[in-house]
Amino acid sequence: MALRLNAVDFHRPKCPCFSLPTTASLRSPRFFMASTLRSASKEVETVKKPFSPPREVHVQVTHSMPPQKIEIFKSMENWAENNLLIHLKPVEKCWQPQDFLPDPSSDGFHDQVTELRERAKEIPDEYFVVLVGDMITEEALPTYQTMLNTLDGVRDETGASPTPWAIWTRAWTAEENRHGDLLNKYLYLSGRVDMRQIEKTIQYLIGSGMDPRTENNPYLGFIYTSFQERATFVSHGNTARLAREHGDIKLAQICGTIASDEKRHETAYTKIVEKLFEIDPNETVISFADMMRKKISMPAHLMYDGRDDNLFDHFSSVAQRLGVYTAKDYADILEHLVGRWKVESLTGLSSDGAKAQDYVCGLPRRIRRLEERALGRAKQAQRVPFSWIYDRDVQL
Repeated sequence: MALRLNAVDFHRPKCPCFSLPTTASLRSPRFFMASTLRSASKEVETVKKPFSPPREVHVQVTHSMPPQKIEIFKSMENWAENNLLIHLKPVEKCWQPQDFLPDPSSDGFHDQVTELRERAKEIPDEYFVVLVGDMITEEALPTYQTMLNTLDGVRDETGASPTPWAIWTRAWTAEENRHGDLLNKYLYLSGRVDMRQIEKTIQYLIGSGMDPRTENNPYLGFIYTSFQERATFVSHGNTARLAREHGDIKLAQICGTIASDEKRHETAYTKIVEKLFEIDPNETVISFADMMRKKISMPAHLMYDGRDDNLFDHFSSVAQRLGVYTAKDYADILEHLVGRWKVESLTGLSSDGAKAQDYVCGLPRRIRRLEERALGRAKQAQRVPFSWIYDRDVQL
């Protein structure tokens, strides 16, 4: 999971943008308009629907990767088997949520729950808003597996395909599944949050899906996941730090353990992109620039609880203020990836490739300058109610 930037305007525009992305017009053979914003207008809603998810309005591009590039990913299967699957852990050696929770079969179960709830009483509401948002994002895992299986050349074609790409996607999903399970059970036992409102938010989010604008293109998809896994590592690491500061060492251990998983997954995804830079540096750097120009839309950006149309923005604002995930983190992650993939030292690029190289290498500095200006203009934040904590107000 990770959050949208708040201090700097890297999120989608407030007003619908119907212009075709520059890269899409050059590289994308198929596109169609996605225009399904939740609307209060009865004139627009001619037929009553059982479910009307919140959506963005922008051009959706599909299958932008040239068909011949699929062969690159087919040729990488042996590499993936030897270099990607090693970052998975055998199930028998993996931690499980129950390792960190009260044992319901023990005589001391009720005492353990009481201790957990006593520790949770010392943690402020604002922390729980961020922890709940993290958990909801993790619980939308079906969407993320679906997204990976949209990528041409690496998708799981049957649901049980033996290719290394498909094995990775299924096993990665299985490992990630423990994160939401663990945080969900902890929050349930804490007694501090409105579980029904949280469960509604999860259902809305999975029903809404996500559109990271990766265009069925594994170059874009693996750049996106590299960024996201590092962002979730940062976010869970910071919730661990704050839990420790609030005196809940057990919760700090939970968040830190999840962060450790995210770090391992980040390593795997960044290795894929590193290999793509080795095989096809020109297309890879152009894809990197394309993804960053579109901005990284965070996995839970369509979050909704049935009440607050700006729920994700509000959640992100609290995370920014608490230092869980910030505009600075966004710039740091980008700078880290530029260095990790040695983008500055690429040679032999086309004209478009060289322009993309210059763009991504200069972008972290530009982001930091924008962040400084935004902080200088920042006004005192408002307080808003969050349904997850029984409509108590939290400062943004």
